[in-house]
Amino acid sequence: MDTGDKKLRVIITGTTGMVGEGVLLKCLEDPAVERVLSVSRRSCGVSHGKLTECLVPDFTELEGVMATLEGWDACFFCAGVSSVGMKEAEYTRITYDTTLHFAGVLAGLNPQMTFIYVSGASTDGSEKGRSMWARVKGRTENALQRVGFAHAYAFRPAVMKAMPGQQHLLSYYKWFAWLYPVLRTVAPNTASTLGDVATAMIRCAIAGYPTPVLEVKDINALGRVAS
Repeated sequence: MDTGDKKLRVIITGTTGMVGEGVLLKCLEDPAVERVLSVSRRSCGVSHGKLTECLVPDFTELEGVMATLEGWDACFFCAGVSSVGMKEAEYTRITYDTTLHFAGVLAGLNPQMTFIYVSGASTDGSEKGRSMWARVKGRTENALQRVGFAHAYAFRPAVMKAMPGQQHLLSYYKWFAWLYPVLRTVAPNTASTLGDVATAMIRCAIAGYPTPVLEVKDINALGRVAS
């Protein structure tokens, strides 16, 4: 990907999950990314010359790692949990409160940073819909615009195809992975590769994007343009 002389220093969260791991692997292979800091509760299990790990048991208690979190260009926030079986208060604590606390610390240390939040297709930006998870995600997206970053974006992917070599796959991934080429053909705005998603993130962090919310069609177009 041609990005001129710009080289990114990127923080990635959620690297022990499917999305975060895929984004991590793509960033490690992309020459536009100079350094990567994985911030996670557990080791991602990847060793690479670009990669440093910062293990944080609680994302709301960052006092001991402030120096490590300073001096970065972008954050790709891929951490998250499923809302299945969760009450709204608990889902809000994890999805909204934890994300906003982490983002607030980063913005204070790196006000020039681009923050990219992995949300999801059908997120409710009005915060008023019937779907609990969609309201909470929409509230999180909206609040991130007010944190104080130079730029903040919400990515709303849907079905995603894993990167080669991924280990941290969702338990049900093998059951729907075969659908990806079908969806990409008949409903291209519902499916992306994680390579597309990560490349779009890198491109967005370097060159920006006209809107703060990127749907699947935006992600795929930007990912392909940048590849």
